[in-house]
Amino acid sequence: MIKLLLVFLLPITIYASKILSYNIYDRTDRADIMITFDVPYDGIIKKSVVNSTSKNIVIKLEDASIESSKLKQISSKYIKRLAITPLKGHVQLIATVSDDVDLKVSKTSDAYGLRLRFQEIAQVASKTKVSTQTGSSNQQINLSSLPTKKTDDMAQSYYIVITILIIGIIILFIIKRKITPKNSAIQNQTKNASKTKETKKPVDKPKQQQGTEVSIRFQQGIDENNSVVMLDFLDQSYLVMMGTTNVLLDRFNDDKPTSQEEFNVVLQEHQQMLESFLSSHNTQDDSGVKSYSQKASTISYNA
Repeated sequence: MIKLLLVFLLPITIYASKILSYNIYDRTDRADIMITFDVPYDGIIKKSVVNSTSKNIVIKLEDASIESSKLKQISSKYIKRLAITPLKGHVQLIATVSDDVDLKVSKTSDAYGLRLRFQEIAQVASKTKVSTQTGSSNQQINLSSLPTKKTDDMAQSYYIVITILIIGIIILFIIKRKITPKNSAIQNQTKNASKTKETKKPVDKPKQQQGTEVSIRFQQGIDENNSVVMLDFLDQSYLVMMGTTNVLLDRFNDDKPTSQEEFNVVLQEHQQMLESFLSSHNTQDDSGVKSYSQKASTISYNA
């Protein structure tokens, strides 16, 4: 993980620091310009003062870059206008200020931020003794002697995110090592349980033991060749006429007869149906006998 971070951060340190943003904060006793870089800025800062129609403070940031020129009009009693221009190898900032205003420069502790503070000369002299030169001469600023901000929100968030990522990777690695043995144990238990179920698989019972046997509940003869039978099969009962012909008369679910008296009542209800089936069957028998007699007489006559 450390090697990957070094490989990731190495290309950043090769190139110049790039200005990502700048913000202007106007206060009653000062005006601050906060500049943010993409990487820690370690370049040299030079300052010069040019007096023409108005006082201009020129700040030169060596080994710095910005995408394009910026021009900002500011309604403050300390700074009137700010121009940022990218040049070869450095960035130039020109701040148009009041005559009694001077500049104080400081960096954040992690060097991701740079503060340009514009104050009245009396306020600056009371805190630090800074000598300036007029004209076009440059003055190099020793940032090590300037006060710096202890923390920067963006840098602090960056380190917090990196720390959380590293801690999260470690936690996931520990959880994975603990879960792997448990998964193996669960798989072994599952295999053993499946083998046990296969050895204890119940044998299929005969159909008679599963309640599929046909049984006779009641039986009543109606003549010498036919009778009415109440058959039980599964959860239903069937009223059947059996004999010279087999006919299903009725079917019962929950209202099946449970005694001989109830069975007799059912027979009485189906009496007309029984007589109809018996009469139709007898008629068919008589017609069959007549047909047979006619065929027999024809055969004997031809002989």
